[in-house]
Amino acid sequence: MVTGRTTYRGIAVLAALAAVPILPGTVGVASAENVPHYRMAEGATKIAGSPKSTDAPPLRPGLHTDAIKRGEQKWYAVNLDARTNAYFSAVAAPTPGTKVEDYGDKLTLSVQDSNGTACGSEARPSFNGGGMAYPIADYVTRRIGADRTECQKAGPYYLVITREGSETSGPDSWPLEINYLNEPRLEGSTPAKPGQGTWSTATPAPRTDATKRGARGGTGFNDAGSVASGVWKDRIRPGETRFYRVPVDWGQRLNLSAELPNATSSRTSAFLARVLGLAVYNPARGAVGDPSFVSYTGKPAAAKEFTAPVDYGNRFESTGSVNAMRFAGWYYLAVSLHPDAAQYFPKGAELTLRVDVRGTAKAGPGYAGPAGAFSVTPEDRETAQKGQTAQEAAKSGTLMTVAYAGIGTGVVLLLGLGAWTLVARRSAAGAAASAGPGTAAGPGGRRPSLPGQSTDSTQQASQNPRFGPPQGW
Repeated sequence: MVTGRTTYRGIAVLAALAAVPILPGTVGVASAENVPHYRMAEGATKIAGSPKSTDAPPLRPGLHTDAIKRGEQKWYAVNLDARTNAYFSAVAAPTPGTKVEDYGDKLTLSVQDSNGTACGSEARPSFNGGGMAYPIADYVTRRIGADRTECQKAGPYYLVITREGSETSGPDSWPLEINYLNEPRLEGSTPAKPGQGTWSTATPAPRTDATKRGARGGTGFNDAGSVASGVWKDRIRPGETRFYRVPVDWGQRLNLSAELPNATSSRTSAFLARVLGLAVYNPARGAVGDPSFVSYTGKPAAAKEFTAPVDYGNRFESTGSVNAMRFAGWYYLAVSLHPDAAQYFPKGAELTLRVDVRGTAKAGPGYAGPAGAFSVTPEDRETAQKGQTAQEAAKSGTLMTVAYAGIGTGVVLLLGLGAWTLVARRSAAGAAASAGPGTAAGPGGRRPSLPGQSTDSTQQASQNPRFGPPQGW
């Protein structure tokens, strides 16, 4: 049973939350040992892909973890219906400092039916950050549509993940995080591909808000710090990748800029190629184009991205960066800083992130069921404004519910106690009035009680629950 103590505990929780400041991340001396590793999803299912399709373990919707060695191929079995679009993503997260080769070290993802027919194009996420090891990700899909001929029937399918790479790169296994998402089917007709010239491709100027708000980037998709339109500041270590997420609704698009400041060290002439990178991923962890890496010479530098508006019909486009902007939801930003930046920023650099969600939100395409990850809710926008991670938003909501429940229960109990006290007092006053002032006995010959004795009225109050305190008080 919840007691009045919950009231004070709830208030204490709210006070503690109000007293905790939200601060940007901090960094120490740059080294591979100090750089945070990718944080896998809590509660993800461990799975071991098989080198043979006949032994492929079943893959169910949700998050899974595995690992893959160089030259290894892993198979996973899935059962698909004939109505649902299914998305399969993989994140490879080699340890920071691992040796990788640009474009040579990569993953290959494909979805195949039981006959070995590929269900659309393969995905080939690779490194292109000047030999820097950072999380790489992309997705493949089995899509249902009148424009498709392959993989439209219900039955067994396979997700196939292959790791390619040179023998000169690091020999360690790469941790893998696999996500399987189903997109709800449409209730009405399928939206058409947007017409040519319906939106501008000219990149607008970045936001110039006077105030910078503190952001806290995460290690990956699972602990990404939320951001909304505005200018945000954080810190980043050389060799680190920091993840952020921003809600983007139907009809909206992203204009982004990740910036390094000028260097204050004496080495202001060294040229560093591909030192600062910015990558964008959609709600199903599909890459929105290739990451943008820029060089650095000690002067301010910015990596920029400008996306197409979110539209269901974008999935019919051949251009990958437009094709990926196919549904609303949380979009992810990954900012990477090359380890060589330590010669300019040995203790880390201040990072400026300019986020501009442009356009007016529109109605969705009309899913037959709950949109889930492919939607933006008022709670999502509030979380982004507060700069919270998904875990913080969930915890905050739970604590607030408990606190309000405690306060509500306490108020009810206090009101009950007040009502009981009032009734008891009125009963005692009525008994005294009926006895009359200065009389030795009232009607019926009743006499006032002597010390240590009980009157009939007090015995009645103690024996009748109507006059007593609430049961269980």
